Amino acid sequence: MVEIQTKKFAVLIDADNSSINAISSVLEEVAKYGIASVKRVYGDWSSETLKKWRDVLLPHAITPVQQFAYTKGKDATDMILIIDAMDLLYAGALDGFCIVSSDSDFTPLASRIRENGLSVYGFGKKSTPEAFKKACDKFIYVENLVTETDVKNGEDEELALVQDKKIAETVKTTESKTIQQTKESTLPETMDRATLNLIYKAVKDNADENGWANLSMVGQYISAVKPDFDSRNYGRAKLSGLIKTLNLFETKIEMSQMYLRKIKKQSIA
Repeated sequence: MVEIQTKKFAVLIDADNSSINAISSVLEEVAKYGIASVKRVYGDWSSETLKKWRDVLLPHAITPVQQFAYTKGKDATDMILIIDAMDLLYAGALDGFCIVSSDSDFTPLASRIRENGLSVYGFGKKSTPEAFKKACDKFIYVENLVTETDVKNGEDEELALVQDKKIAETVKTTESKTIQQTKESTLPETMDRATLNLIYKAVKDNADENGWANLSMVGQYISAVKPDFDSRNYGRAKLSGLIKTLNLFETKIEMSQMYLRKIKKQSIA
């Protein structure tokens, strides 16, 4: 029997540029890719602004790393995080890194880790600079994770109220269907042309002689070109759901694998 080895990751959190409400969701997302064997959060813990972080450290077994701000206006935690990351990289016991920050200063670090053949997953806000997002193998917006997980767990009271409203709406079948249909009909307009063209190209470049492309290969192609691509940005939990919503591709299932190809235009006789 072949034993499948689980990948080991180091989760390094920049407390100055991360949301405390998203940490539980981030760790759950990391679990999809492997084990968080190292979990560290960096900041000046003598600062009042980081007081609430102490509530998430113990439950999630995250090790706090103290770094005093020697100069006002300078982010001293960046340097110690980078030093720790390089130490872990050269130790050779990990398969990848998860950098939780919206700071573009970690762009060189992400690039250096990838040069060594390890994976880099970035977690940050949608406002994160493109340079950092492009430097990662995959970049996940914390807004998507908060919507899916933190609301469900009631970690954020404001979001929980939104979820309660959604639950009330789903009780009314007719209204629920109307909302769903509205989302599906407007979704193609919310997707920018560049992303839509990327999907077209991904299908074309991975298609067989009949135009069919494996969805998994299409997803890998898109993520390689656009690391911050996520079907959750468009209201769909999975890429398969997004593809069906676009109504631009026909799909089929073979051996539990989904295939898609561009819908051919019907010629008018």
